[in-house]
Amino acid sequence: MRKRIGKNDPCWCGSGKKYQDCHLELDEKIRNYKLRGYKIPPRKIIKNQEQIEGIRTSGKVNIAVLDYVAENIHAGMSTEEINRLVDSKTRELGGIPAPLNYEGFPKSVCTSINDVVCHGIPSEEEVLQDGDIINVDVSTIYHGYFSDSSRMFCIGNVPEENKKLVADTLESIQVGLSEVRPFNRLGNVGAAIHEFALGKGYRVVREIGGHGVGLEFHEDPFVSYVTRRDTGMLLVPGMVFTIEPMINLGTDEIFIDEENDWTVYTEDGAPSAQWEVTVAVTEDGYEILAY
Repeated sequence: MRKRIGKNDPCWCGSGKKYQDCHLELDEKIRNYKLRGYKIPPRKIIKNQEQIEGIRTSGKVNIAVLDYVAENIHAGMSTEEINRLVDSKTRELGGIPAPLNYEGFPKSVCTSINDVVCHGIPSEEEVLQDGDIINVDVSTIYHGYFSDSSRMFCIGNVPEENKKLVADTLESIQVGLSEVRPFNRLGNVGAAIHEFALGKGYRVVREIGGHGVGLEFHEDPFVSYVTRRDTGMLLVPGMVFTIEPMINLGTDEIFIDEENDWTVYTEDGAPSAQWEVTVAVTEDGYEILAY
């Protein structure tokens, strides 16, 4: 049983403030939603202001690394070259690439080209060609705090249909963000993205989604993009998670490479696009911490 905290006791969040001056009012609001049957977030995923500042600073490194990739990516370079760029720039800025050796992942970044949905492993043999679309997924540990974001890049003369997929997937992020606010429900974020994507004639990957992030690389909650409205976890200030829909031009069916047990492909070989941001729920909306 959780010990009851007195008003003048230190807050459970570790801020050092008295409970009454920190999370007491929020906890009372959350308790009322729980009594109404809402799924509420566990305290361990609600960050205090010091922790959010740490994630924000990590996010600045993550953004700088992606900016560096944007300045250097081009047709004719291998995805292993992208890996080296990400690894060296991250370390130059004082960070650590979070993907490297995470559950056995062998590289410092994920590079996913065309029909690769996510978790593409950089290789010297994989060379960017004119017309490719590629997702570069960068994740950073900085002073113990994690951030995570990805961008799509169009290489040279990309077919209009694929360029539109990339642009529409970016727009879907904003559609999802429009639902991020205190005391809304997480299912509304996914539902808004799903409705938008279906309206454009696309399909959304079901098995893979976003995640909480900040104190660990992957935390609760799981963020699905095929949810129904008015379902899912209650959003409250201090929650930090990624929005990263994977949207396919063809079927939503996928498969995992049996040789490396990481790389995810579209079943029909059609292109897939993904953008990712790290977002914090604030008192009156949201703040993007990495993009």
